[in-house]
Amino acid sequence: MPRRARLRIADAPLHIIQRGNNRNACFFADYDYGCYLHHLGELAARHACAIHAYVLMTNHVHLLLTPLGPDGASLLMKHLGQRYVQYVNRVYKRSGTLWEGRFRSSIVQAETYLLRCQRYIELNPVRAGMVDSPGAYRWSSFRANALGERNPLVTPHSVFLALGTREASRRAAYLELFRSEVEPRELEEIRASANAGYALGNERFRKAIEIALGRRAGPGKPGRPVRKAKRDGDSQEVLF
Repeated sequence: MPRRARLRIADAPLHIIQRGNNRNACFFADYDYGCYLHHLGELAARHACAIHAYVLMTNHVHLLLTPLGPDGASLLMKHLGQRYVQYVNRVYKRSGTLWEGRFRSSIVQAETYLLRCQRYIELNPVRAGMVDSPGAYRWSSFRANALGERNPLVTPHSVFLALGTREASRRAAYLELFRSEVEPRELEEIRASANAGYALGNERFRKAIEIALGRRAGPGKPGRPVRKAKRDGDSQEVLF
């Protein structure tokens, strides 16, 4: 069965997941995390991708970013994966693959889902039982977004900036989102969208993505799909 092509639109937030092969570890020491983040920052700048949130877990990575061009995220992940695998193979005297195939991704509806997805990403170490609070985990963007720690890798999204007119008020509003756990339904929605490559948003958002790209952006209905002829002059506008 041919693999499903990714949904790609310029200037739209993207949630990315990349896992270690067979769910095995891809980070083994503190320096490994630092190496990955160094290359992430360099390549994000080269391929015009703004990083809003991230977490590096032992055997997988979550990123929330906005690429300026439709191919920016793919180029970033391609070269980042290659560089990091070369580093790991050299340092640990190993060979072969490190990642589990292609990375997974979903386009995120900014107004409604971006902050939910950002919170989901930064709470990963807490859900995994690695720490009691997200601020106790070193390898995520939480300290930058919620505590104001300087991190040149992180570029706040406009939705995040709209939380307050001052940095202190934005941080306070963002911290309020972490006073409650992510609901199971929301967890499943975020995970399922990324794993299946669907858009993360409401029905109107998914329909707009489908019109722009000419293919399905969400789970299909049972039965044989109905083909629609594309007409000249169809709108290609997408609202985010």
